[in-house]
This record gives sequence, C-alpha cells and structure tokens, in this order.
Amino acid sequence: MTLTRVASARLWALVCFGAVLTGCATTKPNFVYEASPASLVWPQPPETPRFRYVGQLTGEDNFPVDRMSESAPVRFLKWVAGVFTGPRQPRILQRPQGVVVDQDGRVIVTDVSKQAVCVFDPVAGQFREFEFAAEFLRFLTPIAVAVGEQGELLVTDSSHGEVFRLDRDGEPKGRFGKDHLTHPTGIARDPATGRLYVSDTREHAIKIFEADGRFVAQFGEHGETPGKLNSPTHLSFTGGQLFVADTLNSRIQIFGPAGKFVSTFGERGIFVGNLPRPKGVAAAENGLIYVVESYYDHLLVFNSKGEFLLPIGGEGPAPGQFYLPAGVWVDSRNWVYIADMFNGRVVVLEFLGQGGEA
Repeated sequence: MTLTRVASARLWALVCFGAVLTGCATTKPNFVYEASPASLVWPQPPETPRFRYVGQLTGEDNFPVDRMSESAPVRFLKWVAGVFTGPRQPRILQRPQGVVVDQDGRVIVTDVSKQAVCVFDPVAGQFREFEFAAEFLRFLTPIAVAVGEQGELLVTDSSHGEVFRLDRDGEPKGRFGKDHLTHPTGIARDPATGRLYVSDTREHAIKIFEADGRFVAQFGEHGETPGKLNSPTHLSFTGGQLFVADTLNSRIQIFGPAGKFVSTFGERGIFVGNLPRPKGVAAAENGLIYVVESYYDHLLVFNSKGEFLLPIGGEGPAPGQFYLPAGVWVDSRNWVYIADMFNGRVVVLEFLGQGGEA
C-alpha cells in the first residue's frame, strides 16, 4: 500500500471516529509551575528570607496531560493527525509585556511578539490565546491589561492607539480612546469608582476614562519637576492612589485619583536600587511597592515611603534572573508575577514576610 493510500485510509478513519469523540470525557490537566530544582529565596541565609521563587509560566507546558487518562478515540485522533502534521509544538510565550491575575486566578499576559493576549487558566487547565482586538481586527502591539468589574479584559494597544474590551472568553466587546490616545501603554482601574487610567507615553500624560469608555480628563505634561512626566509607561492603582512609572524621568510618581501630585521616589544612577529605566510597577495592599528596573534587569522592592528594601534578579536566563523584564503584578495572596520579556516567561514569587516590611 502506497503512502498516499495509507494517509487516505487514516483520514477516513479520522472521519469515522469524529462522532465517537463527542461526549468522551478526559481528565483535565493540572496547572503547574516550571520550578527550579533548588529552592530560591531572597535575601539569602543567614538573613530571614522574605521572598520564595515559586516557578515560571511559559505556555502549554504548564498544563501537563496524563496521556493514559485520555480515551482511546482521542489517542487515535492524535496519532492520525501526526501522520499529516508531524509532532505538534506546544504554544509558548514569546515577548510577554504586561501581566495581571483575575478573580478566578487566571494569569493574563500581553505578548507583543505573538500580538495576542495569553491566558493561563488553572481551573479549565488551558493555555489560551486571544488574537482579535475587535471584529476583523487583530492586535498589533498589546502592552498592558486590566480586569474590569465583570471580569472583562481591558487591553491597551499602542499601535492601534486604543483600548480594547474583551469578555473573559476573549470575544471583542468594544473599544475606546481613539480620539484621545496617541500611544497608550499602561492601564489601571480604580476599584471604587470603576474609572480607568491610561498612560499616553508619547503625549507624556495620563488619560482618565469612565468604566464605559467615556473620556473624563487628563493630567500631566512633559517635564522633569514633580508632577510632570517624561514617557510614562506602566501604572498601578492601590489604596486610592495611582502609581506611575515615569520611565524617562527615572522615578515612580504617585498621584491622587483626580491627578493631584502626592509624592515621588527613585533616581538615575549606576547602583542597584536606582531607577534608570523603570517599567512595571505594582503597589500591594500590605504597603510594599514593586518596581521592574529594566535596564539592570531587577525587580526592586520598596516600602510605602519609597525607601529601597531589596533587589531580586540580575541579568540572565536562570531561575530568579531576568532579561529586559517589563510588567509586574501582585495578587491577593501577595504572590508577585513578573513579565520577563526576553526570557519569554512570567516569573512567580511568593512574599513570605509580614506587613509592609521585606
């Protein structure tokens, strides 16, 4: 029998088994982190550890499948498919930029290289990719993502110059900001009012929108004095205050919800703890402030006064190292998620301390 006839026979078998697959139950894969064999903590003993390395998220490999739990028709289907396509390569992150965790524990990541929003779903046991920003319109440069009150995803796309709204399953549900945004990057939501704050990097300003996308106001202008901005990027809203990564001013600025300047910390320099290129910022409810310093490849930890407490990382591909990291998020468990952009992963840390001290 020729190869063509073998392939045709297998294709016919595939069609015949298609109906059998309906209703065949399989065991959902468990959600796991790709962890280092050795336990990594910061700071190192004999000091008291305050952070523990949990692992990393890279893609479908975080959802291992028990092959023996699959039904015979499913295994047969994969065998037939392999004849035509060869071994299937797992889908992975490429250049993760922003990261958040929603109320269901899903880790949601923007990937500028894949031009998609990627979702790690530990309940469904799935790695999903949302490529469409709107009907017939794909994402070009998705930078940051926030979660709305009903679980919808709000994604900034700097190339489109808009914010796109997706439902939790990735279906496009609207867009806003086209008449007010030039180069949107960071986005943060005030849980008390539902208002959305978007950093417009090219215009050196923060734009404020109602939950439904109506423009409210803006604040900031180009400059170096307190309250002025120079290419702001990532945002975080916690405790009634907006934290802004004022990237080219090498600092973090804090504003009230209406844009009134509160305080600032950080400066240029060559030492660990300086902020030559701050990107991601995440203010935790316990008072700690996490800043991604992309130039020296560190996650820096500050207290609520902006005092430097602890560095984590350094350049490299090994667990606990970073290569041009970008966004950062802290969840309700005080786990910290860092979009390690050029290593193609999200690094996950657990805070072990108490209160606002690292």
